[in-house]
Amino acid sequence: MRFWQSSPSPASHTGQLTASAALTAIRAPANTEGARSDWSASGCTIYEVSSLRRIGRALLAFCLVIVAGTVGYVILGFGFVDALYQTITTITTVGFREVHPLSTVGVFFTMALILMGVGTALYTFGVLLEGLIEGHLRQQLERRRMDRKIGRMTGHFIICGWGRVGRASVLYLDALGKQVVVVDRDPARLQGVDYPTLVGDVTDDSILEAAGIGRAHALIAALNTDADNVYVTLSSRALRPDLVIIARARTEESKAKLLRAGANRAVNPQLIGGRRMAAFALQPHVAEFLDVVMHDETLDYRIEEIKITPASSLVGRCLADTALGLTTGALVLAIRTASGQFIANPAPDTRLDPDAILIVLGTSAQLRSVRCHVDPGPMTGVDA
Repeated sequence: MRFWQSSPSPASHTGQLTASAALTAIRAPANTEGARSDWSASGCTIYEVSSLRRIGRALLAFCLVIVAGTVGYVILGFGFVDALYQTITTITTVGFREVHPLSTVGVFFTMALILMGVGTALYTFGVLLEGLIEGHLRQQLERRRMDRKIGRMTGHFIICGWGRVGRASVLYLDALGKQVVVVDRDPARLQGVDYPTLVGDVTDDSILEAAGIGRAHALIAALNTDADNVYVTLSSRALRPDLVIIARARTEESKAKLLRAGANRAVNPQLIGGRRMAAFALQPHVAEFLDVVMHDETLDYRIEEIKITPASSLVGRCLADTALGLTTGALVLAIRTASGQFIANPAPDTRLDPDAILIVLGTSAQLRSVRCHVDPGPMTGVDA
C-alpha cells in the first residue's frame, strides 16, 4: 500500500515569505485567551537591571572612598595597614581612637573623609539592603545561574509561549527525558515553572540566541497569534536553516503561510482535537490504542522513527533479508522514502534505501535493538 504526503523541508522553501509580507498576509482573529502584557516583561527586567546598576555604582563609590582614604593616610605617614584600618573605622563611624596622632592637615583630611565617606557607606548599605529585601539581587543571581544552565544545553527544545499548547508540549517532552527551554514575554506566567525559562519577546533574535537556538534540536512556536508564530518561524529559520520548527496554526489558512515561512510542520490543535474526538466516536478502540501508544508514558510500547543512514549495513537490502522483526521483535509499521513517500505495511521485498525512515512499534528494548541493527554506532531515533 502506497500513498503520498507532502513533506515541506527547510531546503525546499523556495517561495519563503518575507517578514513583512507574511505578517501582512495574516489576519488572525483576536485572541482573548491568555493575553500577555508586554509592559510587565520589559518593565520588570528594566527595574531589576536598574537595581543591579545602583548596587554596582554604590559599591564602586564605596571602594573609591576607601582607596582615597587609605592613600591620604599613607601620605600623612601611616603604614598601609594602619591607613586602611583608620579609613574603615572613620567611614563606618565605629569611633575608635586614631592609630597615630593627627596633624592639622590630618584632622582636616579626616573631617572631609567623614563627610564624604559616611554618606557613601550609608547609601551603599541602604542599596544592598533594599536589593536583598525586595529580592532583585536574588532574582538576578538565579537568572544568571539559569543562563549558564541554558548555555550548557545541546540538542534541547525551545518552547515559545507558555500557554496550554506550550505547557502540554513541555510536559510530553519532559516525560521523554528531553531538555526544554520555555520562552514567554509575561514573567507572571513563568512564575513557579520548574524548567529553564527566559522572559522576553521571542520575536527578538537576541532572545532566541539566549535560548540557545544555535545548539537546539527543535523549536515549537506556540504563541497566541499566527502573526507572531510566522515571525518567530522566519527569524528562527534565518538563524538556523537546519532547525526543526513546529508551528501552531490557529486557522487552516495560516498553515500554508507557516510552511512557506519555514516551518517543518504547522499544527492546528483545534482541528486535531476535533478529529480525535470524532475518531473516538467512530472507532474508540483503535483511537484509544493509538492514543495510549503515542502519549501514555506508563506504557512500555512506543512508536519510533529510525533513520537509515548511508553508512548503515541495511542499505540496499530488502526488508526480509534484514530479519528485523525476527531478531528484534519490533514491528515495522511503515517506511518513508527519501522522496517523502509513505509505504504502509511494507512488503518483505521492500528495498531499504539511504535516508529512508522506518516507523517501528515495539518496547524500549526492542526499539534499542532495531537502532543497533540500523546503525551499530551512536543510537538514533526520536521517540514518538
